[in-house]
Amino acid sequence: MDTALVVGVGARRGVSTAEVEGMIRSVLTEARLDARAVGALATVAAKALEPGVVGAARRLGVPLLSYDASVLAGIVVSSPSESASRAVGTPSVAEAAALAGGGRLLVPKRTSQPVGGAARATCAVVRRPARDHRQYDVTEGAPVTVTPHTAAMPHQVPPLTARCAPPLPEGEPPMQPSDGHDLRHHGDVEVRDTELGDLAVNVRTGTPPAWLRERIAGSLGGLAAYPDGRAARAAVAARHDLPVERVLLTAGAAEAFVLLARALRAAHPVVVHPQFTEPEAALRDAGHTVERVLLRPEDGFRLDPSAIAETADLVVIGNPTNPTSVLHPAALLEKLARPGRTLVVDEAFMDAVPGESEAMAGRTDVPGLVVLRSLTKTWGLAGLRIGYVLADPAVIAALERAQPLWAVSSPALAAAEACVSPRALAEASQASAQIATDRAHLLAGLAEFEEVRTFGTAEGPFVLIQVDRAEQVRERLRGLGFAVRRGDTFPGLGPDWLRIAVRDRITTGRFLQALDRALLLTGR
Repeated sequence: MDTALVVGVGARRGVSTAEVEGMIRSVLTEARLDARAVGALATVAAKALEPGVVGAARRLGVPLLSYDASVLAGIVVSSPSESASRAVGTPSVAEAAALAGGGRLLVPKRTSQPVGGAARATCAVVRRPARDHRQYDVTEGAPVTVTPHTAAMPHQVPPLTARCAPPLPEGEPPMQPSDGHDLRHHGDVEVRDTELGDLAVNVRTGTPPAWLRERIAGSLGGLAAYPDGRAARAAVAARHDLPVERVLLTAGAAEAFVLLARALRAAHPVVVHPQFTEPEAALRDAGHTVERVLLRPEDGFRLDPSAIAETADLVVIGNPTNPTSVLHPAALLEKLARPGRTLVVDEAFMDAVPGESEAMAGRTDVPGLVVLRSLTKTWGLAGLRIGYVLADPAVIAALERAQPLWAVSSPALAAAEACVSPRALAEASQASAQIATDRAHLLAGLAEFEEVRTFGTAEGPFVLIQVDRAEQVRERLRGLGFAVRRGDTFPGLGPDWLRIAVRDRITTGRFLQALDRALLLTGR
C-alpha cells in the first residue's frame, strides 16, 4: 500500500510561515525524510486559520487537515503538555493531529528553533496510508477540499471531514499543486550554517569587487531619503540601447517572476523544464494552472519549438538554462513568439556567457518578448537583490502597477547603476572568459569518471551531471568538505542528478579529488 507522511503542527498566535516551514524542513532533514513525501499538514481546528500554518501548507503544496479539539483530546501522545491542554483542549496538537488518521509515529514532537525569541511552533511526523489524506478533488478556481472518509483511527475516533488550508483572502487564488517537486528549494540551503566549499550556489566567487562595495557603501549616506530609481533605470536602458519606458528595476529576478504572475492574465501558461523553479512557483502561487514541457537528456536538453502548444499564451524559458547549462539559439527562441503570446526569457546568467551570444535583451522586434536579467550572480549581490525586466512599455507599466512602492532599495539602485557601467561590462566580459576556461577544466576532470554522465553542451557557470546514488554521493561530498546542488527538485530531473558550480582550477582540483573519494565510498 502506498504511504505518505503527515506532519502535525502546533503553533502560537502570530507565528510566521518561515518559522513553521523552516521547522518542518529541518525536522524532516534531521530524520532523513524527503519533503516530497509529505502528503498533508494537520492541526487542531482552532489553529487552522493561523496564517503561519496556512502559509506553510501552501509553500509545501499540500492540504491542511483540521480536527476538532475533542477528537484530538482522546489520542494518546508521547509528549503531553498541560499548557497546550489548557489552551486548545488537547495535550499535544502536533502529535495528536498527526496521529488522528492512524499511522506510525516517526518523529515525536519537536519545537521550532527561531533566531532569537521563544519557539512558537511544534511538529510531529507520522507515516500513514496515502489514501487516508489524498482523497480530494481539485476544482479550478476553488480551494482544495478533502472529501469525508472513514479512516482507521486510533481510540475509535469518529470519521470527520478534514479540509485544506482555509479559504484565502478575498481576491487571492489558491495555489496549485506542485506535483511533488520542492519548487522552493534552492542552492543556498545546501550551504547554510556550514563552512563547506560552495559548489551549490551559482554566485561568482570573490565578489562583489572592492570598487562595487565602495559604490554601495557610498549610497548609505542617503538612506533617510526614499529610493529614486531614475538614474539607475536610465543607466540600464542605455546599456541595452532602449528607452527607459522599456525597463523596470526589480528586487532580483525572483521578484520579476512574481510580478509577471500577478500582472499578466494568462489562460495557458507553459514553463519549459528543467529550469529555475521560481517562475512556476510564482505562477502557481498566483492561481495559474501551469503546463510543463520537459526537455530530455537524450536530446541534450534542447528545445523543440513544436513541443509548445499553440494555445499557450505565456511561455517561460531560461537561457542559458539553470540547471542544464544549455544555451538555446536566439533564432530558435524567436520561433516561440507569436501575436497574443508573452515569451519570457530568463537571462539571469547571460552575462556569464562570452560575448553574450544568443542574448535577446535589447530586442524590440520580437512580439511579446519579455527578458529578465539579474545582477546578483556575476556581481555577488544575492543579499542585496537587484535585477530588471526589459519589455514593451505596456507590459512594463502593468508590472509597475503590481510592484510595491520603493521595492528596490537605494543601495541596490547604486549597484545597478554601477554594474552596467563600461568598467563593469569590461570586467564581466573578462569574468565570462575565465568561467569558460574553468568550466572546461571541470568538464575534463568529470570526464575521467566513468560513473559520471553529462548531456548537451554546458555554456553557463555550472554543470549538470547524472550519477547513480547521487544523494549518497552528495552526502559523502559534504563529509569531505564540499556542497553541491541536488537536482531532484527540478521538474524533469530525478534523484540521480547534481548541479556543480564552476570554480577556479585549484578549488575544482580539490573537488575532483573529493568526488573520487565520494564515489569510492558509495561502493563504485
